[in-house]
Amino acid sequence: MYHALYGTLVQAGVAAALAVPLGLMTAIYLVEYGTGRMARVTTFMVDVLAGVPSIVAALFIFSLWIATLGFQQSAFAVSLALVLLMLPVVVRSTEEMLRLVPDELREASYALGVPKWKTIVRIVVPIAMPGIVSGVLLALARIIGETAPVLVLVGYSRSINLDIFNGNMASLPLLIYTELTNPERAGFLRVWGAALTLIILVALINVVAAGIRFVSTRASTIGVIRAGLRLLVAR
Repeated sequence: MYHALYGTLVQAGVAAALAVPLGLMTAIYLVEYGTGRMARVTTFMVDVLAGVPSIVAALFIFSLWIATLGFQQSAFAVSLALVLLMLPVVVRSTEEMLRLVPDELREASYALGVPKWKTIVRIVVPIAMPGIVSGVLLALARIIGETAPVLVLVGYSRSINLDIFNGNMASLPLLIYTELTNPERAGFLRVWGAALTLIILVALINVVAAGIRFVSTRASTIGVIRAGLRLLVAR
């Protein structure tokens, strides 16, 4: 089962590496710079992605990445589909955290002559960072058990595949599906083992996210004080 756990972590990790920077930049644009038609279009697209079923995301990546561009079925294709599912969660949670940062801190920074981009990087984002991390973990917990992308975009393998761009790669959801079709008792036991592992993994991610939210709430006052000190340093 270790090969399936490895595949799950790799696919989710690659998806997070792609979705988190894009989601963070999108949220910063919408909160700090977004005005006019472009902001409305971006918001609309994020809302659309939030309602897209996982099978639709998988079929879109299959049509674009595999059928049109000619790439092979692979773990990377799965990660691309997971990016589509993870991105709206990251954007919305990051937006919410950025809007919770007091406007007084931004205005004080501008009054000291600090550029807007520097205010965002040194004041706004650091204060919102615990909430952003918590939102990313919740998004990760959502995608880690998705089944449709792995069924459509990659085949099952009984060994570890270190190449994410070529070949089959197992994952916990794919292991469960594959072994369910195995009439042997050993396969049935592996299904329960994979399901338990997946539940524990998702539960751990949610516990860590809840802990970060709890700590960040208690430390909000300290964050504001630190932001004030950064303003003095940036002056």
